[in-house]
Order: sequence, then C-alpha cells, then structure tokens
Amino acid sequence: MNFFEILERSLGAFFILLLLTRVLGKTQLNHSTAFNYATGITLGSITANIVIDKNISVFQGFVSLGIWTTATLFIGYLSLKSSRARTILNGEPSIIIKKGKIVEKAMRSSKLNMDTLKMLLRCNHIFTIEDVDYAILETDGQLAVLKKSGRQTVTRRDIQVTSAEPLYLPSEIIVDGKIVVHNLEELNLTREWVQAQIKNFGINSINDVFYAELQSDGTLHIDKREIY
Repeated sequence: MNFFEILERSLGAFFILLLLTRVLGKTQLNHSTAFNYATGITLGSITANIVIDKNISVFQGFVSLGIWTTATLFIGYLSLKSSRARTILNGEPSIIIKKGKIVEKAMRSSKLNMDTLKMLLRCNHIFTIEDVDYAILETDGQLAVLKKSGRQTVTRRDIQVTSAEPLYLPSEIIVDGKIVVHNLEELNLTREWVQAQIKNFGINSINDVFYAELQSDGTLHIDKREIY
C-alpha cells in the first residue's frame, strides 16, 4: 500500500469507528460488562485490520463493523427489554461478603481468590475485612462495599445522630415495572407489602414504578415511570 491508500484507509476507519461508538452509546465506552469489553476489543481489532491489511477491502471491513455493531445493538435491546435475557447475557452481581462473613460459595463461583478480594477491598480504601458488612462483586468486576455502621466515614449529619445497625442491605425491589422476586424472598418481604408501600406514594400499580429500592432503614426509594 502506498501512503495515500494508508491515509485514506486510516481516516475512513477513524470516522466510521467514531460514528459507531456514538451509536453504541456510553455503556459501551465504560465497559460496564464483560460483553461490552469484548465488543470494544473486537471493533478495535476489525478497524486495525482495515487499516493495515491490504487483503481486506475497505468495503468488506466496513460491512464487518456494521454487522458487529448491529448484533451488539440487538443484544443491548434484548437486555433492556427482558430481565431474564439481561441475567443470561450480563450475569448477576454476587454477594462476596454478607454480614461480615465471606461467602465461600460465591468466591468459588466468581473465580475469586483471597488475594484478589483483598486487592479489590484496598481499592475501596479498606484494609481489613473486619470493616466490611457487605461486599458485592459487580458484573464489570468491580467490588461495591458497604462498611459496618461503626466503621463508616462520619458526615456532618451523622455527628448529631447515634450509630445504628442497618436493618437491610439496600436491594432492588422493582426494576422496570417488575418485582425482583428473589430479593423479596431473601428479605422475607411480600408482594402485598410492596403494594402497600407504593400506595403511600400515591401509586396504584407496580407497573407505574420504574425502579424501587429498599433502603437500609426499611424505607422505599421510588422512581416513577416517565410518561412520554
């Protein structure tokens, strides 16, 4: 390939990749799941081949990028519309530490060893497991940590109140108009309780709730579904 052909391929691939990343959205850019991460690497690999491999025509390369992008958008659409598909495609967060105790089964299923767990805790500025009430391994591999009430950083509001043990681990109760049944069972709550709680917010149907989360003090945080 001569210089001008390389320049043409490089600029064409650059602007196509820029367009496709805008189409795929911000979740692709932040690698929020392993699938997003793999997709980003694949798109980059295809683009690099377009630029340097003269046996691949520009048209063939752009078609490949288009097919991969379309498939990624379709998977994203399935994840958005179906909680079951979202679980299959993206996995679920795993509780690694529960009420201060390491959940060994979750460690094994997540292929997580103690050295890695301690590293992830240190990244959260925690140097002893004794400080941890709950630790949850997210689908992107990051560790979300809830400290024990007596070990949490004091805020201005906390100065005037005594420390109290949380009643619950903050948990999803309703997602996209659907009750998260396994969380209700884990928390020993009922559908009737949820219905009564949302009525206190003037909401008659669970379908009208986009997201509801149980707070550590037993109250419910609710986001109503937007009406377009």
